[in-house]
Amino acid sequence: MYLTFSVGRIAADHPLVGGHKGPVLDIAWCPHNDNVIASGSEDCVVKVWQIPDHGISRTLTEPVVDLLYHQRRVGLVLWHPSAQNILLTAGSDNQVVIWNVGIGEVMFHIDCHPDVVYSACWNWDGSKLLTTCKDKKMRIINPRTGEVEEEAVCHEGSKATRAIFLRSGLIFTTGFSKMSERQYSLRAPEHLSEPIVMVELDTSNGVMFPLYDPDTSLVYLCGKGDSVIRYFEITPEPPFVHYINTFQTPDPQRGIGMMPKRGCDVNSCEITRFYRLNNSGLCQVITMTVPRKSELFQEDLYPDTVGEDAALSAEEWANGKDADPLLISLRSGYVPSSKKSDLKVSRRSNVLDKMPPKGSKGSRGGDSRGGGGRGGDDAEVAVIEASVWEKVVDELKEEIRKLKAMIVKHENRIRALEARPVPNIVVEDEGDGLGIGRPPSLHPPHSNPGISPSSSPTPVSVNHSNLSTSPNPKATDDDYGGHEENDE
Repeated sequence: MYLTFSVGRIAADHPLVGGHKGPVLDIAWCPHNDNVIASGSEDCVVKVWQIPDHGISRTLTEPVVDLLYHQRRVGLVLWHPSAQNILLTAGSDNQVVIWNVGIGEVMFHIDCHPDVVYSACWNWDGSKLLTTCKDKKMRIINPRTGEVEEEAVCHEGSKATRAIFLRSGLIFTTGFSKMSERQYSLRAPEHLSEPIVMVELDTSNGVMFPLYDPDTSLVYLCGKGDSVIRYFEITPEPPFVHYINTFQTPDPQRGIGMMPKRGCDVNSCEITRFYRLNNSGLCQVITMTVPRKSELFQEDLYPDTVGEDAALSAEEWANGKDADPLLISLRSGYVPSSKKSDLKVSRRSNVLDKMPPKGSKGSRGGDSRGGGGRGGDDAEVAVIEASVWEKVVDELKEEIRKLKAMIVKHENRIRALEARPVPNIVVEDEGDGLGIGRPPSLHPPHSNPGISPSSSPTPVSVNHSNLSTSPNPKATDDDYGGHEENDE
């Protein structure tokens, strides 16, 4: 992952975030801390990173925390909209996991999908979870219990689908028909199988990603491999989904990201900013502005928007409390919160680490030692752990000693080979005049086999018409590399 604040070509030695052992499949900035980013990878690990305010000056390889649970690659990471340190991950093992990043532990585990999860989205207050799956179904799930409250077929096509919650509670989906035509639909909870709107767009094969702006009720459709961005307005009146316009560029896109509203320039009436990754590797910045003659603050374009302060703690949300995201005004521009702090992970102590091994004296007859039994158990465990670690260290030292001895042996052999003199061998061609010589170890039938090439002052002559395969008995493998040649 590259992080940069400059414009132009990035240097080859530019610092990056490189702690994963496999390709990074998804990333997500924390909505409550602009310095925290989560990443999922093919190495089955989810990592959470802390980025300094002024960027990174060297390659970052140590994350704040590693989240280990998935058995296959992790293709989806998603932060909770209103609760602090709540992260959702989904992998190719068909599992959805909700983490408390603050302690690095799993809070809830959802196992209701028979196949790969394509997308996931929280509703406005984070009390419901919407997912789409490879089995063509979309599900509304209670994230705390894992119970599926409603499910229906999303789109009939076999390609990937996407679904998002709108602020009003409606659901917007994208997918494919049976004839592989791209579609979008608008649906209402409790009536998922009866779309309010179902529209076919085109016959392209790129998966469409819906990006939603809750402040202006605009949905942007960005297809992978497309060179266009279509945007629509969602209204409560028919036809409910109004086509606005299309932004077009000559280069197809590989991926796209959307800046939060608090990062937009209110003075130029900028309502959205995209970061678009082209096939050429160029990251293109696209701004959507509404032309206005007045230089005053446009209240209709900038209602109160989501701020960076969390409405709930992770523990409050886990106990069943829900709350809408906290809103801020952009009238005076965005001012970062003074309460922002670094992400700190405080893992809980594991009581099993303090228990004596099973079958040891500490687990038997503990009552016979009275009140001092507990102290004896702890001391015995400490002695056992110390002896185990001492054995491990000794084994590592022995391995290091063997490696050093092997290195010294190879170094001595290399020096001996370098010090050996190279014989001065001259080969002349007496055959066809093409300059094709013959290895000195092969002599003509009438040559004297007792003459060594390294000691003979006379050059060796080779007649290509009468090649013999009898090697020189005094020629060694060290002198000629052990090569022989047969011509028939």
